[in-house]
Amino acid sequence: MPNVSADDLRVRLGRALPGVVQEVYPLKVAPPPAQGHAPAAFVTGDTLVDAARVVDAALYLRDVLGYAYLSDICVVDYLTDGIFEVVYRFYNVEGGPSLALKVRVPRENPVVPSLTPDWPGANFHEREAFDLYGITFVGHPYLHRIYMWDEFEGFPMRKDFPKQGDKYIGEDE
Repeated sequence: MPNVSADDLRVRLGRALPGVVQEVYPLKVAPPPAQGHAPAAFVTGDTLVDAARVVDAALYLRDVLGYAYLSDICVVDYLTDGIFEVVYRFYNVEGGPSLALKVRVPRENPVVPSLTPDWPGANFHEREAFDLYGITFVGHPYLHRIYMWDEFEGFPMRKDFPKQGDKYIGEDE
């Protein structure tokens, strides 16, 4: 059963794929780390990678470390920091703890390479992130809305999406 820690993953990725692992900077929503402790993003045990190289990092997890099961892709909206964090969770089918890769993209132009060509199971997860947050996954074979109708304007899971009123209710009256 594999037992790769997040620290070990950062070291291995750094050696195998120079420039992939990104330096973590503190977010405005996270309290500053206590004296002598790791930044908040490292406490979670996840690895921040360059968005343009997420496919390389994911293929390394699959082909070298055996983490072939991509179980989830989710998005965190850090409105005050002006970024989205896309989180990928991988498992080894032989068991053991999961590994997570994170990428940060600007809210104004959130673009990430698609994992769907290498992981068909990423298809609906990427479409969901596109539909609800507006993240574009370059190379996705069918990047269209999955929940909202085509005419819907905006991205309802963004923190700045209006929470009151619905311009769609009562339009036919």
